[in-house]
Amino acid sequence: MSVTVEEAAAPRAVAPGHVLRPAGPRDVGGARAVMLDTVYRDLRSGYVPRWHADIIDIEGSYLRPPRHTLLVVERDGEIVATGAVRDRGPQHPPNPREVADRFPSGTTAQLCRIYVRPEHRRHGLARALVRELTRFAARAGGYRSLYLHTDPAVPGAEPFWRSLAVEVCDERRLPGGGQGIVHFELPFPGRSGIGGDGAAGPAGAPLTGPDAARAAARDATGAVGPDAGPDTGRDAGPAAGAGRTVGLK
Repeated sequence: MSVTVEEAAAPRAVAPGHVLRPAGPRDVGGARAVMLDTVYRDLRSGYVPRWHADIIDIEGSYLRPPRHTLLVVERDGEIVATGAVRDRGPQHPPNPREVADRFPSGTTAQLCRIYVRPEHRRHGLARALVRELTRFAARAGGYRSLYLHTDPAVPGAEPFWRSLAVEVCDERRLPGGGQGIVHFELPFPGRSGIGGDGAAGPAGAPLTGPDAARAAARDATGAVGPDAGPDTGRDAGPAAGAGRTVGLK
């Protein structure tokens, strides 16, 4: 089964005056502006071709490939938030081999480019984008896992993703600190837990006690935990190299 971009999510209001919908060719300029403003303002890296090639070629990266999608949030005719899925897993190097082995390209849906303009944060837009992107991945066919990574140095990033996902690898605990990023897995909608085999904690360990209850609530509602600020990670697909993404709640 395949899902087209147009089928990814029916347009819907996700906050007063904010409409979430699939992106089309006419949205490329507005989406690119949100992404570039974020990498310059929040990440302070500026545009780096090996990290951000997908931002320039949005149509080739997200609109045309099967099982990829780009969602946008629009307010008063302006694109104010973005979120995407692509079928690329984290590559080794620079990511740990065990992470790359766990999330191979083709069967891994990677969430990326989850960006919200500052003046539109704290309206639940990032959480709504994550919810719709996970639904798209579940319906697209062929995906077995939902993956993302984040940079905990960005304020609010780590708490936001810990409220939604399960840690797979925290590179800060590796010898030398690795890249300093944290790798996460999200549950598929309608499954009992990570990978459909029950909720899993770090390194695949089963969750127990309060963590198990939180995972069950997350499966039931699609979101748990307080609103959070920026979320950042480094893209690891071969097309984008070691780029970075930000999700803003």
